Amino acid sequence: MRIDLHTHSRASDGTQTPAELMHAAARAGLDVVALTDHDTAGGWAEAERAAGEAGVTLVRGIEISTRYRGRGVHLLAYLPDPTFPPLVEQLDRILAGRSSRVPAMIERLRTAGVDIEHDDVRRAAQGTAATGRPHVADALVSRGAVVDRSEAFRRYLSPGRPAYVDRYAAPLVEMLRIVAEAGGVSVVAHPWGRHGRELPDEATFDQLAGLGLAGIEVDHQDHDLAARDRLRAIASNLSLVVTGSSDHHGLGKLDHELGCNTTEPAAYERLLDLAAAASARSGRATPGVVR
Repeated sequence: MRIDLHTHSRASDGTQTPAELMHAAARAGLDVVALTDHDTAGGWAEAERAAGEAGVTLVRGIEISTRYRGRGVHLLAYLPDPTFPPLVEQLDRILAGRSSRVPAMIERLRTAGVDIEHDDVRRAAQGTAATGRPHVADALVSRGAVVDRSEAFRRYLSPGRPAYVDRYAAPLVEMLRIVAEAGGVSVVAHPWGRHGRELPDEATFDQLAGLGLAGIEVDHQDHDLAARDRLRAIASNLSLVVTGSSDHHGLGKLDHELGCNTTEPAAYERLLDLAAAASARSGRATPGVVR
């Protein structure tokens, strides 16, 4: 069984519709795929309809933008009730922060001598739940200012670069609680992929596990072999679930093909058991997997 627990569609910053993603997952030989768009469940319904046609099992999730001790942390929330009011409130606030910083980024790009218009970004976003940096990057590609998203982030859009603008992210500790109360289960995404090794460290993961964290995304393209070995050891020490995934964005992210990293079936089943227990504790109507 081949299981990929982290993918993105056009509902956030991927380049495929949720239906196209489900069919692409089937062609890639996946048996199970999680749709985890940034800060939205907006692609779930379309993905659910397409999963049966494609012959893949769908796990519904959300990649939530959070912050912990001043650092950004992406939290994968699997199978929460998307109507739970505190979750809706936080996601709405995060999405508003994504969209509201776009005009400031455009002005900073213009100040840096880059010819870009608001309409360029709107066309790139194609009606997603929130417009963000990847769509600004796509607009820069369309304008010929950069070759691809990676160059756009490297030159203009990453922290410390000329057009970077900060935005709201939910407190991680609060979000762990909210996901649990929504009947879902949480996994930290690519924890050592952006800020360097050992952050968060084992002591931090131990604290987060005590607050409800279920797992660590270990096998990810942003982690080298040494990082994977160390994270796997931490997960073992703390009895956290180890997941692996592609973080696929279609054409929006190079070297993240569907199934390039996968989750072991035993880990997947454990994650589902934890989600079922969380659902029972919450008393809420939570989504199951779509087979």
